[in-house]
Amino acid sequence: MADREQPVTLRTRKFIRNPLLGRKQMVVDILHPNRANISKEDLRSKLAELYKANKEQVNVFGLQTQFGGGKTTGFALIYDSPEALKKFEPHYRLVRIGVASKIEKPSRQQRKQRKNRQKTLRGTAKVKGATKKKEK
Repeated sequence: MADREQPVTLRTRKFIRNPLLGRKQMVVDILHPNRANISKEDLRSKLAELYKANKEQVNVFGLQTQFGGGKTTGFALIYDSPEALKKFEPHYRLVRIGVASKIEKPSRQQRKQRKNRQKTLRGTAKVKGATKKKEK
């Protein structure tokens, strides 16, 4: 695991303070020569340290590693408060960082099949699991 000790350089570009959404937003360049990619968790803690923010208010996404490795570019948001994070971040990104829980729902195919079964019962009393009438 000598990989973890390799130095990592963080550079931020296109830094914007967005008061309407209560956040700072930036493009992050990560230089990690001679080592594998750095985890989003490590990036969040490093950015929080860099910008004197709480790790829970930092979100990193859209990381793309340059061909050949050694450099990764992504996007980072640092929210002013946890309330702003919950209000403005998309739910799927809140799930990724562990702030929200995933909504469990049936698979897309099951939902479509259920919708089509409901169509056959139009105008009749809907009973769960009702079968089609086959009379001749």
